[in-house]
Amino acid sequence: MPSYVVGHKTPDTDSIVSAIALSYLKNQIGEEVVPVRQGVITPETNFILETFKMEEPILKNTFAGENIYIVDYSDRALAPDDLDDATVLGIVDHHKLGDITTSAPLECWIRPVGCSNTIIKEMYDYHKVDIPKNIAGIMMCAILSDTVIFKSPTCTPIDIAAVEELAAIAEIEDFKALAIEMFKVKSAVEGTPVRDLVLRDFKDFVMSGNKVGVGQLEAVDGSVFEAIKTDLMADLNALKAEGERHSMILLLTDIMKEGSEILIVSDDETLVERAFGVTPEDNKAWLEGVLSRKKQIIPQLEKALS
Repeated sequence: MPSYVVGHKTPDTDSIVSAIALSYLKNQIGEEVVPVRQGVITPETNFILETFKMEEPILKNTFAGENIYIVDYSDRALAPDDLDDATVLGIVDHHKLGDITTSAPLECWIRPVGCSNTIIKEMYDYHKVDIPKNIAGIMMCAILSDTVIFKSPTCTPIDIAAVEELAAIAEIEDFKALAIEMFKVKSAVEGTPVRDLVLRDFKDFVMSGNKVGVGQLEAVDGSVFEAIKTDLMADLNALKAEGERHSMILLLTDIMKEGSEILIVSDDETLVERAFGVTPEDNKAWLEGVLSRKKQIIPQLEKALS
């Protein structure tokens, strides 16, 4: 019976690519492992997989009685609903340590780097397994996505070195040009349902007993969001009620301006001011230099709600 590698709910590129890359590595060292996903892949992820002619992982949401590896998270809120009935064999992640616990020892690779695929690259090196050209390509793109082409404060020299090595394996001469094309796909909003946009890169967190949903949309030019902000706010209100959330937050990140506009619906009117030192107008505020949800949003919200 195979084991599975599964990323988080509403998977982003890092989550999907990590499942593919770790599964290949595990199979090369003697384990039967299958990559799976918990949700629909994003347009950016689809672009990357098509570019390197890779199949998307199968959709799987139940894991009772099965063995799993977890990638790109360690928070229970992002895990399969039947996690307690599965056996977690390992975790590979680059976020803060979450609240998933296990009853037996497990393999654990957690590093303060910009992307889970940077860690998986280290795992390939550790096991002395060659990375196939197409897998190197998608891993490279995942790191460029998560680090916002090295602009994110989460980016480390280890991430940059990994991209350069993976680009050489994938035979990509101008990886930044490919990354710009990737982000143009990620920026596309026209014709996409608002709910799909809000949930494109979305995670729920539990902060001091409060359920807080935080999504992020990234664009090369943030002006693409202007015409849909009213609709985005309406859907944040709807999702807050549907999920019985304390707060719903959406970051509209402008890569070229290197900052994000925050849209917020919350039971706490002073949350943004306490967390980020700015006062919203019409439930919106600009956060200069903010590109990373992981490093520049979640810790500040947790502190404000503690």
